[in-house]
Amino acid sequence: MGDFLVDAGPPMHADIAVVLAGDMWGHRILKAAQLVQEGFVPKVLVSGPSGNYGQYESDLAVAFAVRHGYPRDWFIPFPLEAASTDEEARIIVPELRRRGVRSLLLVTSDYHTRRAGRIYRRQAPDLKIRVVSAPDEYFRADGWWRTRQGRKQAFFEWSKTVAGWMGL
Repeated sequence: MGDFLVDAGPPMHADIAVVLAGDMWGHRILKAAQLVQEGFVPKVLVSGPSGNYGQYESDLAVAFAVRHGYPRDWFIPFPLEAASTDEEARIIVPELRRRGVRSLLLVTSDYHTRRAGRIYRRQAPDLKIRVVSAPDEYFRADGWWRTRQGRKQAFFEWSKTVAGWMGL
């Protein structure tokens, strides 16, 4: 069940990386910073809804990466108002097109890769999208049931996956 949720590949050279919101631990932003450092992308668009004590997640994520030694100018904070990955894609895809992006690395947690990739490919069939997974200390495809947090992540991701299949 865990393996199905993970659908990611190795990074490729692309115009930009996009970090999806929803990671309060910083794994996604640090993975994207690593992609810039390794020369796969020149910049990272950082999605971030509000709600964290009146701050945008994108601003918090960029500050986190800077505290970890990465240059601030690698990141493009993109504050938005979205409550789901689908809403997030409907806002981000037009911004990518406005910026002339033709290829991107979509960076998200491993358990979120299949669903996020499907949503973004549906929203942007004209863009070349490679989903790159960020590690998560609680979810392991081959052992998600071993921790309470892993069980919660698997349950919620499967719930959202099935809801998506049903058109909800």
